[in-house]
Amino acid sequence: MDGILDALDVPIAWLDKNFAWMAWTAPTAWFFVGIAAILVAMTAWQVASPSVSRQGLLPLVTTRGDRLFIGLLGAAYIHLAWVGLATGSLWYGFAIAVAWMIAVMRFG
Repeated sequence: MDGILDALDVPIAWLDKNFAWMAWTAPTAWFFVGIAAILVAMTAWQVASPSVSRQGLLPLVTTRGDRLFIGLLGAAYIHLAWVGLATGSLWYGFAIAVAWMIAVMRFG
């Protein structure tokens, strides 16, 4: 077992050196784990059932992956706008971002 743990020292040292600038907290880690899980799930869905380009409410033809990207980008801007312009709890901004994401994925 010590050999396995010793083998992990090199990648962990590399991560410590190259990512020390970022404040790695549990919420930050869960955010990246969540994005990775979404990408894995979308990839599996694409392999199982290839998406068909369609035009919905957005003024362009999109696939599921396009709508995911647009939705995530919009959610990021909603959060930034909320933090910069609103005084209420960030949970309200989060609720708006979730509604945006659902609308884009379903009707976009």
